[in-house]
Amino acid sequence: MAALSKVDDPEIKRPITELGMVEGVDIAAGDGGSVVTVKALLTVAGCPLKDTINRDVSAAVAALPGVTRVEVELGVMSAEQRSGLHETLRGGQAQREIPFAQPGSLTKVFAIASGKGGVGKSSVTVNLALALAAAGRKVGLVDADIYGHSVPAMLGVADSRPTQVEDLIMPVPTPSGVSVISIGMLKPRRDQVVAWRGPMLDRALVQMLADVYWGDLDVLLLDLPPGTGDVAISMGQHLPGAEVVVVTTPQEAAAEVAERAGTMASMMHQRVVGVIENMSYLPCPHCTAEGKDHRLEVFGSGGGDRVAETLSQRFGYDVPVLGRIPLDIALREGGDAGKPIVDADPTAPAAAALRSIADRLDGRGRGLAGMQLGLTPTSKF
Repeated sequence: MAALSKVDDPEIKRPITELGMVEGVDIAAGDGGSVVTVKALLTVAGCPLKDTINRDVSAAVAALPGVTRVEVELGVMSAEQRSGLHETLRGGQAQREIPFAQPGSLTKVFAIASGKGGVGKSSVTVNLALALAAAGRKVGLVDADIYGHSVPAMLGVADSRPTQVEDLIMPVPTPSGVSVISIGMLKPRRDQVVAWRGPMLDRALVQMLADVYWGDLDVLLLDLPPGTGDVAISMGQHLPGAEVVVVTTPQEAAAEVAERAGTMASMMHQRVVGVIENMSYLPCPHCTAEGKDHRLEVFGSGGGDRVAETLSQRFGYDVPVLGRIPLDIALREGGDAGKPIVDADPTAPAAAALRSIADRLDGRGRGLAGMQLGLTPTSKF
């Protein structure tokens, strides 16, 4: 049992012994040692990660001295056992409570926004999540772009479905360690169109924040839809302490609308912590081969600086340019193949720029903006 206590459920990220997933252990004498049979319980029938549980349990027990063979028998929790697990995960908290909005939350929440589509916001968000996870952080990612959800495909989990325990949803784990949830994972079919209006969009965002068991996260990233619509407003209402990062490209048209996205965050009393200029330049392949630094400004220049300067003047505090990400074929190919560039090609210039931005975000302290201080007046004067 001590060895099994080091085996985490791959979705819930807590020891299987703590979650009541070990029904029993039998030990019998075998040739030259002991044969151990572990009876483990899956949360639901057809659990997508049962092979992972089987492998991890076998490895943990096989490492014990004197064990010559391990057999794992997988069963399924009863309704009563699932109800007990549900209570354990809820920890006695009220239903539909967003943990990241609570005064005691230590999770850094970054909302990645853009004024318009096509600036690579989702690619940036996915790669930042992986860079933070590679730095040892526990990272959650919410694909809040309800209409244009593309995060699952970029992470290579487009066909994955989350496990549900009672009314709790388990986020889908990825090989990189990032836990993700997207409305695309909750649809019956991948090609089904989401055609919702305001109240339904708000409800979907709340469900992905409150009804998903995120556990203890260091960082939560939200990939917001472009523009200043319903989801941006709902996010500001439900996560007032979230900090906003604005993504733009260098050209004038993109910069102008990116300023609106930043202004919307300020209207919702959220802090804009920086600007990312994506598709900043194209390293000339011929000059690079000759060891020269020649940059082709395909989409112009200065857009990120303009957005940062305008927002700094508008808000009265410094909004820096967090980084400039160059155009890179590998960045696009990685998104299409479900293998983001920070993992697939970590030496690429775009990957280095993304890791640098992730380091700057990781170095930020947990802000107090939007947090309730829990003060109650004792008397009236």
